[in-house]
Amino acid sequence: MFLNKFENPASVISKFLMVPLLFISVFVRAQPKPTQVDVCIYGGTSAGVIAAYTAAKMGKKVLLIEPGNRLGGLSSGGLGFTDIGNKYVVTGLALDFYRRVGQHYGKFEQWTFEPKVAEAIFAGYVKRGGFQVVLNSRLRKVNKTSTHIDAIELENSSRKSSAPKIIKSKEFIDCTYEGDLMAKAGVSYTTGREGNDVYHETVNGVQLKDKHQFPDGIDPYKIPGKPESGLLWGISPDVLAKNGTGDKRIQSYNFRLCLSNDPSNRIAITKPANYDSTRYELLLRYLAAKPSKDLNGFLKMDLMPNHKTDINNNGPFSTDMIGMNYAYPDGDYNTRAKIIKEHEDYTKGLLYFIGHDPRMPEHLRKQMQEWGYPKDEYLENNHWTPQLYVREARRMLGTYIMTQANCMGKEVVNDEVAKAAYAMDSHNAERIVVNGMVKNEGDVQYHDVHPYPVAYRSITPKSRECTNLLVPVCLSASHMAYGSIRMEPVFMVLGQSAAVAACQAINGKTTVQGVDIKHLQTELKNNPLADHSVPEILVDNDDPHGIVKTGNWVRETVGGYGPSLLIDTLSAKADVKFIPAVQKAGEYHIYFYYAKLPHGSNAVDIKLFDGQNTTNKTIYKKDIEVVGQTSGEWVSLGTSTLPRGKKAYVQVTNDGADGAIVADAVLLVPVKN
Repeated sequence: MFLNKFENPASVISKFLMVPLLFISVFVRAQPKPTQVDVCIYGGTSAGVIAAYTAAKMGKKVLLIEPGNRLGGLSSGGLGFTDIGNKYVVTGLALDFYRRVGQHYGKFEQWTFEPKVAEAIFAGYVKRGGFQVVLNSRLRKVNKTSTHIDAIELENSSRKSSAPKIIKSKEFIDCTYEGDLMAKAGVSYTTGREGNDVYHETVNGVQLKDKHQFPDGIDPYKIPGKPESGLLWGISPDVLAKNGTGDKRIQSYNFRLCLSNDPSNRIAITKPANYDSTRYELLLRYLAAKPSKDLNGFLKMDLMPNHKTDINNNGPFSTDMIGMNYAYPDGDYNTRAKIIKEHEDYTKGLLYFIGHDPRMPEHLRKQMQEWGYPKDEYLENNHWTPQLYVREARRMLGTYIMTQANCMGKEVVNDEVAKAAYAMDSHNAERIVVNGMVKNEGDVQYHDVHPYPVAYRSITPKSRECTNLLVPVCLSASHMAYGSIRMEPVFMVLGQSAAVAACQAINGKTTVQGVDIKHLQTELKNNPLADHSVPEILVDNDDPHGIVKTGNWVRETVGGYGPSLLIDTLSAKADVKFIPAVQKAGEYHIYFYYAKLPHGSNAVDIKLFDGQNTTNKTIYKKDIEVVGQTSGEWVSLGTSTLPRGKKAYVQVTNDGADGAIVADAVLLVPVKN
């Protein structure tokens, strides 16, 4: 700048001094204005949607952030054949979700469904909850002061150069499958498999078992019998470690595949880009050793409504891309995108290979050609699910770690905020050569698991690390305990519990670790739908104050609803009365849980006493169709107006029975709900 001869030097100096102030003013105005909320949920999975809805119904200002463009995670991404374990553990809004699925299909509740139906139901929660949703925004940075998250910064998921969004919140909930918010907040976590010795377990670490395993004799080399020719694609050169050894290998991922065999709703499976038929040589060798009459020999094809599927991995060579995901949990966004694309290429190539490679048995090719991508699903993603099945990524090392001891009932927590009941389940983690033969390693399916409580402490970080974050998906659990807990219904229950805890932390001006667990449990029990509606009344056979039985009943722990069921085998006259404690008089829809047994009676007689009158009902075995991964179905006994107290009852008897009779559970649903 040059001096004008008419300017006062002092005024020029003043202008110079104002220049940086001007720049500072412009810079401040250019910063994005933070969004301020009470509860911020990162991850639009099923747990994320339920958490956001719960917090909104509790009167909080809520923001739900999803890095992708679809809500519901796996529940709207192809996993329609719900992994349940025991329906008893599905409560609150998680159960409400499956009831809404049932309403869509004209049933009381349903556990198999189409992706678009699930997506629409999750959208309904957003609409009724009235909370804000931000899509296509991913985490860039977490700003903390000591143990408190002050704000998070987001970037556009496809344009990293865009201006960041800043979100300030009193409480945060990480509902991602990856645990990204947890990790960026500096919370301790682990990945991979612990050794058995870490938590005194028996099924953790390296496990070479027979399930989803190649039969002996399958050659691993490109030219059979010639190791010098190299290993076939997908086989690792690593050496099998000692059984029970811990490592950082990750159980395999895949896509849960929704296909259609309806010609009017089917898009042909064509050769994908990057197709490489050599990737599927092991499938040919497996089928040569163990021929299959249909596709179910190597694809788990569960049928969904309207001529669709949920296809999962089945057998030694299937949709699982074993050993190709190790970099995913801690990978950056580009690394993960590459892994997801590799899984997509592999899976689309597998479907094409089955249906078109001339080396495949002709009958299997013809069967595969009957299926195609559904025209009415995933319209925004070329009819392919955008959700990779991330079975396991990071696992928090929080206040309490769930282990095999919890799953087997040897250690029982008293700060329960959910139940789990699925088998301790792990898919294979590596494909290697053992004694000159190809083998898979890592598959574990330990089924001796009954409903058990999941600790609130397992979704809270250590207080010295973070005090306003809850982690209901990547919770604290060993690899094998996580394999039991990691089911979509349980994630939804934990999401709701986390949201209630976050709201109570705000109201009580305390940390998430300081939440009163009894207060939290009471709210979850008394307000299960988060709308203060009258709760359902469940009377289970294990409730000592809710049943009266006569005769000889055998208690079994497998095949029923809840911890057990009672079975009568006609040794003598027998009956069980289920007596509900009705807190609020009114009209209730009454259901009887019918566990379908192979040797069950063709007819079951039920008596319903409403406090004044008795009604007789008969349930016929031939009328009951059990759908999905469940032991039975709720059978309607109609509606009755019931008085307050314990005056009404439902009685099951063995009168006229020609087979086993089950007494398991009775459910009363308020009609106005």
